Amino acid sequence: MEYMTTLSSGSGFWHPLLWLTAFVVVVVLAVIIRSFGARKYKMDTEQTKPFLSGNDESDPNEIHVRAGNLYWGYLETLKGYYEKMISLHTGNPADYLLWLFGVLALVVLIGLLA
Repeated sequence: MEYMTTLSSGSGFWHPLLWLTAFVVVVVLAVIIRSFGARKYKMDTEQTKPFLSGNDESDPNEIHVRAGNLYWGYLETLKGYYEKMISLHTGNPADYLLWLFGVLALVVLIGLLA
């Protein structure tokens, strides 16, 4: 009785022992590369702060770009559409399911008629 150890497909082959060996080799190489890292690193010191060209880090609230600013042009262009969508938004999951099944029924109906 012959055991199948290689699975052939149209786009290559799958041999579990070969893939397991490749994974182990990659992990060993990663550990070796990581071992060459600097040994002087210390947690919770100045080393852990981001380097901003010698400048102090600003307050995150001051430099945070709000979504309203980021997408202003997009939202302004589609304001009419969003006003209609917001009026349809109820927050009730049952309403969303009703819309989902309604659109799904319409797609199935169009698929059957086509």
